[in-house]
Amino acid sequence: MGSNPYPLFLFLLLHYFLAVGEAAGSRSAKPPFVGVNIGTDLSNLLPPADLAAFLKAQQIQHVRLYGADPGILSALAGAGVSVALSVPNDQLIALGSSNATAAAWVARHILPFDPDTPISAVAVGDEVPTAVPNALPVLLPALRSLSAALAAANFSSIPVSTPLPFSVILDPFPPSQAYFNQTLAAAFLLPLLQFLNDTGAPLMLNLYPYYAFMQSRGAVPLDNALFRPLAPALEEVDPNTLLHYTNVLDAMVDAAYVSMRNLNFSGVPVLITETGWPHNGARRDEPYATPDLASTYNSNLIRHVFGRTGTPMRPESTPSVYIYELFDEDLRPGPLSEANWGLFHGNGTAAYLLRATGAGGFLANDTTDRTYCVATEGADRRSLQAALDWACGPGRANCSDLQPGESCYLPNDVRDHASYAFDSYYQSQSKAAGSCYFQGIAMITTTDPSHGNCIFPGSKQMNMTSEGSNATETNKAGIPPGLRLREQNNNIVFMILNMILVISVSTMRL
Repeated sequence: MGSNPYPLFLFLLLHYFLAVGEAAGSRSAKPPFVGVNIGTDLSNLLPPADLAAFLKAQQIQHVRLYGADPGILSALAGAGVSVALSVPNDQLIALGSSNATAAAWVARHILPFDPDTPISAVAVGDEVPTAVPNALPVLLPALRSLSAALAAANFSSIPVSTPLPFSVILDPFPPSQAYFNQTLAAAFLLPLLQFLNDTGAPLMLNLYPYYAFMQSRGAVPLDNALFRPLAPALEEVDPNTLLHYTNVLDAMVDAAYVSMRNLNFSGVPVLITETGWPHNGARRDEPYATPDLASTYNSNLIRHVFGRTGTPMRPESTPSVYIYELFDEDLRPGPLSEANWGLFHGNGTAAYLLRATGAGGFLANDTTDRTYCVATEGADRRSLQAALDWACGPGRANCSDLQPGESCYLPNDVRDHASYAFDSYYQSQSKAAGSCYFQGIAMITTTDPSHGNCIFPGSKQMNMTSEGSNATETNKAGIPPGLRLREQNNNIVFMILNMILVISVSTMRL
């Protein structure tokens, strides 16, 4: 009687499925993420409980705080949000000169919250070499003391690093010739990289293609800064590596890799702690700070990270990113753009629409069918008034918020009132063709016209839709969709394995 080939076949099939499962597990172990920075220089920051609910509704799972607000950390308990904490620059001297102060910081800001509010990293200082260069001598001691304090409290898995400005890298384009500022290399950057390498922490960098474009005086194409597809002739080619760069961010990251390699460090990963694009600025000095360009940059950025394409130099490694920032900070001084980097206004309405469909459900502010109807620029006042009267009268648009004392009464201007009425009618007609015309004085826009406490009907409807869709994204046991998918995959594998075992036993009996 010849040997039965089935057991060997089944063994090989079993080995194949186990290998596939292991490979899938390793690929998903640490996928790159997109998080958001949350600044607090705004006059109407959401209360902590509302902020936690907002993050959950927007499916934001990674945030970076510019401090360690205990109210926010408490509110995020159980919300499924990982938090990168920051140590402000004015605390560096105390932390760098006293191990006891570092231990007290850990006891106050981490021990009471983790693991209910998981702390993903500690960012010590912010752009210290340029922001507070006199504090540079105490930065490394502060990093070491905090790292030791975390280890002593059994939190050695929390990485400690410091966000650096891209200006510490000189001659960054093409990336192959980049190098660190020599005045910082020996005294600061070399021991910093050694510390990061020894502790497994990332090199934190604030990377802004917006500024690279603005300061290049035309040398950097706008499309290159925005991740837009480029004609091959316009792609930046590194003459030393012959690598093609289709976007500025990848070139910046590779410049960092080259700069680290020049100091004999190649295993330190990059974490982008800040990047983004302003959506408003002074017309004369900041003409590229617009909602459309901000939407284009951040939408393409999100797709780029979740696409896991890496960089030309390291296609296998895609850095995680924190977008600057979640909310506009209207109290920030400086140019107009400084107060207008937010994905959302302080009241939670979208500053503009993102177009990142398919990016893992990140951000409910995702959009392409989210449109509004508003009055056109330069429309005749009499025509606007007549259309406003019709929309709120025979058109049966809900114009109650335009009454004196209501949220959209101010500014008491016919164009603003007409825009609200037009959108109310447009949304009531389910955005039907021709419902945003009004004799040619109305137009469709993808920019949310809500302002202050005045929330336009289109934004209200989208918020209700988002809440409903988010409710369906979690089952009764509270299991996130991604986890359910992995469980389903595991169930399929186990079912196949069970079938293999049954067939194997049956075969052996024969």
